[in-house]
Amino acid sequence: MSLILVIEDETQILLNLQEILELAEFSVITAENGKIGLKLAKIKKPDLIICDIMMPEVDGYEVLTQLRQDPKCADIPFIFLTAKANRNDLRQGMGLGADDYISKPFEMFEILEAVKARLERHSLSHQAYLQENQKTETLQQEIKKNRTDLQNSQQLAQIRGNLLETISQDLRNPLSSINMAIYMLKQAKNEKEREKYLLILKEAYTQELDILNEVDSLRELLTSENTKLLRNYKLLGE
Repeated sequence: MSLILVIEDETQILLNLQEILELAEFSVITAENGKIGLKLAKIKKPDLIICDIMMPEVDGYEVLTQLRQDPKCADIPFIFLTAKANRNDLRQGMGLGADDYISKPFEMFEILEAVKARLERHSLSHQAYLQENQKTETLQQEIKKNRTDLQNSQQLAQIRGNLLETISQDLRNPLSSINMAIYMLKQAKNEKEREKYLLILKEAYTQELDILNEVDSLRELLTSENTKLLRNYKLLGE
């Protein structure tokens, strides 16, 4: 049930408006002047405000101005109720952010049509805002995910680059031993020397094979998913 705040300094008009709105099953709170109306608006946060223009102390224009400057009340639909309906008054109210005008004297249907129209429009605007907000949040999540995926890919590429450099260096060591052993094997003068250099060749071959096996294992390990896990457990730098 929508809550409506009515601000009106003429008691009979205030009571009439309250009765009309309550018969239409709206919840109604009332204020007999602008000062009280401002306080109620900020405390109760009504769904809509109907406010007279000509009031002592704080008039309707000042009420609207202060509400539009308050972020918590700035979007409350606001309808002016006035016996003054000339063009300048309308322009001033609309310039301050009023949503509608109702002239005194008024009919019951005028009040209800204006209230229902403004509530419906505000509801649609609010729904549109929520949808746009949801789209924005979804987009931000996608951007965050893409940024993380990109970061993972960059780190993965860096790790692989570092690994290839290390492996390249590690592969050179056994190859050097193999080249040396082949050369010395050609120079060997007896069976004992040949056995010695053949053993070096075998050890170098085994070392080379171990390195290649490690490369295969690391290639399976270094996936994007594993990079995320490494970061989550703080085993990988940001």
